[in-house]
Amino acid sequence: MSLDPNLLADGVLAGQRRALARAITLIESTRPDHREAAEALLHRLLPHTGRSVRIGITGVPGAGKSTFIEAFGLHVVEGGHRLAVLAVDPSSPRSGGSILGDKTRMEDLSRDERAFIRPSPSGCTLGGVARRTREAMLACEAAGFDVIVVETVGVGQSETAVADMVDMFLLLLVPGGGDELQGIKKGIVELADAIVVNKADGDLAIAAQRAARDYTNALHLLAPAHAGWTVPVLTCSALERLGIDTVWDSIGRYRDAMDKAGTFAARRSAQAHAWMWNEVGETLMQALKDDPRVAALLPDMEHDVADGTLAPGRAARQLVAAFRQGRAG
Repeated sequence: MSLDPNLLADGVLAGQRRALARAITLIESTRPDHREAAEALLHRLLPHTGRSVRIGITGVPGAGKSTFIEAFGLHVVEGGHRLAVLAVDPSSPRSGGSILGDKTRMEDLSRDERAFIRPSPSGCTLGGVARRTREAMLACEAAGFDVIVVETVGVGQSETAVADMVDMFLLLLVPGGGDELQGIKKGIVELADAIVVNKADGDLAIAAQRAARDYTNALHLLAPAHAGWTVPVLTCSALERLGIDTVWDSIGRYRDAMDKAGTFAARRSAQAHAWMWNEVGETLMQALKDDPRVAALLPDMEHDVADGTLAPGRAARQLVAAFRQGRAG
């Protein structure tokens, strides 16, 4: 793979799909020389970013996220837009491997030249969002994609990480799963800018409407996340591609409301600020792990902590002290 950031940037800005794929591969690489090249690439691309709508989608297992995204994506591109899907697949905590099967689950969308689907392993990143997903979004924007979808793995408290990188956060649910209000964590509902009950077809159509009413009533008990915006609870059938237009219209109304309130730009600025500090933390953690003094102490300390003979807090302070001493020396 070419490491020349200028050549890659030229290709991305020209809308070359292969160049975009190679750019994201470079961005996701953990090699130090690749990281330096990736930062140079992003520096070239940054002036050409920020002109898309960024949408995060999460949901309970079995909610039909891939089917929904394909139906949603086809509707979006048929409306004249270009869509990029960054689908984060779960990595195995044992092997680190990932299935990366989203392209096979979105066959029609993956064949459309107006769409770009990029599956990425989540690794060990909190929230099931690949660490470099933010930077991959910028590359897609620079390549001319004006709608970016980030699909996260599963649903849970840690999945709220996606809210820190998108403009609108959609929570996808499915009817007929018992007591839905008890089955979803309150925190994830509070972060949702829209709730979509999928599979509203056939025998589940009535159950979907009932679930939507239940969620609408429940949301009245929560303080609104944004002034001037009431979180809608929508129903759709991704399989039959019904109600997808309503979801897309809701996204447009949300962006208009945020622009009118002056919070759209402020939200992106706050996200960039949080992104910077997240990178500071990740960079310092990696530097600490790579430090030879820390590496020499780590095996014994991990053993003592595991045995209960050394308090984790004290071990952490000793490791940081060793790191600082090495840097000072």
